[in-house]
Amino acid sequence: MDDALNNWFAREILVHEGALMRYLLRSWSRREEVHDLRQEIYVRIYEAAARSRPTSPKSFLFATARHLMTDLLRRGRVVSIDAMGDLEALNVLVDEVSPERRTSARQDLKRLAEAFDRLPDRCREVVWLRRVEELSQKEVAARMGISEKTVEKQIAKGIRLMADNYHGGRQRPHSALVETELDTREYEHDQQQGD
Repeated sequence: MDDALNNWFAREILVHEGALMRYLLRSWSRREEVHDLRQEIYVRIYEAAARSRPTSPKSFLFATARHLMTDLLRRGRVVSIDAMGDLEALNVLVDEVSPERRTSARQDLKRLAEAFDRLPDRCREVVWLRRVEELSQKEVAARMGISEKTVEKQIAKGIRLMADNYHGGRQRPHSALVETELDTREYEHDQQQGD
């Protein structure tokens, strides 16, 4: 056991347990899962801190909690952003946000979630693993059984499509057809290469 890490964890993370529990109880609709959520958050933070200590431990704690809840909702294939419960509780680290700004932030979050949900399945999974779960390009490729080059292309495609969707642009049918053909070719190439 790493005593320095344990001391840091107790001093910087565990001191916020009360605030974390209140946040989880406000934000997560299934109260019976809150204690398990807390433990998973602690595991993620401890493992991350073993590699590198975060500069803002409290912010990192609540960001980890938000990421875990979002991940669980996605895995459960919950589509509605309203299913997260009290969205105002997600802004616990922001002081004195105006009602207009809060409404705008909700609308932005909803548009971003909708843009993400419109991505093709494989592209969406690559973007999620790379940008949300923060896996390396190599880890994403290994997990999905594709080449690193394909991961790179899917990230670029996902960002472009999300930006188009977020800003209200619609993909032209011809371009969607071309991208589907490119996806098929990449998949066939990966299969031939044994990736």
